[in-house]
Amino acid sequence: MQRVKNTIRTALHSLGFLFCCMTTAAAAGPSSTNIFAPQSPQAKSIFNFSIFVLTIVGIIFAVVSTLLVYSILKFRARTTSANGEPAQVYGSTQIELAWTIIPILIVVVLFMATARMLHAIQDAPMPASAVEVTVIGHQFWWEYRYPQLGVVAANELHIPVSDPAHPTPTFLQLLSADTDHSFWIPELAGKTDLVPNHPNRMWMDPERTGIFLGQCAQYCGTQHAKMLLRVSVDTPEDFAQWIREQQRPAVAEERVAAGKRVFETTACINCHAIKGTVANGRFGPDLTHLMSRTTIAAGAAVNTPENLRLWIQNPDAIKRGSLMPAMQLSDSDLDALMGYLETLR
Repeated sequence: MQRVKNTIRTALHSLGFLFCCMTTAAAAGPSSTNIFAPQSPQAKSIFNFSIFVLTIVGIIFAVVSTLLVYSILKFRARTTSANGEPAQVYGSTQIELAWTIIPILIVVVLFMATARMLHAIQDAPMPASAVEVTVIGHQFWWEYRYPQLGVVAANELHIPVSDPAHPTPTFLQLLSADTDHSFWIPELAGKTDLVPNHPNRMWMDPERTGIFLGQCAQYCGTQHAKMLLRVSVDTPEDFAQWIREQQRPAVAEERVAAGKRVFETTACINCHAIKGTVANGRFGPDLTHLMSRTTIAAGAAVNTPENLRLWIQNPDAIKRGSLMPAMQLSDSDLDALMGYLETLR
């Protein structure tokens, strides 16, 4: 009897934990990695399918648990029983048919529902109004290229909100520059891997503006945990304004010419690019509009002059194991370089 009580208590604790997780996630803020607050059609499809599967599994759990408790209680040992064992029954055509046909039907239903959802998401046609973005995963940051618009950005993806009357989805081509990565914005779309030499694609059709957070969901090295995703869903007007600003080349004022010279005569140009200069590196983020970004180091730190200075001096202080080298500049060169970088907006 005590064993039965322990079994029931464990089951109730498990269900309570699951309920707490769901309610906590549902109450999370709009900028959380929350799978229970879908903000796009495909995210809603995944959420609804998850609830459907959870319901079926819950019913199975309830039925099996009920039968288990019933059997334990009904056939438990009785000290007053003359016979130590209940009647032994061998073979039951009805029971064997039931536990064969019912699981087959459940598997078929789950298979058909999964296939339907995957087809709707993965085989969706790309309309002419769609925004195309090439996403390149690096150790340990994200590169975004808008081939139709001539814009290159890093770590912070900007896409337009989609009006149901005039859909403007964003289709992403996913590439990897080194090892496996995984692009996942829980509120906007499912997880899709970036595999070297194997292009993948996904799309997002956000229904409201705001900042949506995500995470590289495939272990890719020492700084996998700090390879963060930040998607800004803008109004059509704000998105168009952002594109115009990103299309402008970097304009350096005369007062920061010394800093520009430091940038162009050190190893910076081997990894980074700045539009309108000789720097065209591809190993690190494009810095043309560096100061227009909210964060640096793939979301590991807020983009402030103090953090940027520390990032240049000692990257390991912000992101241990990153591939950004410590530049070891003199104080005067670092001051000049900071003065130049702060004009890149």
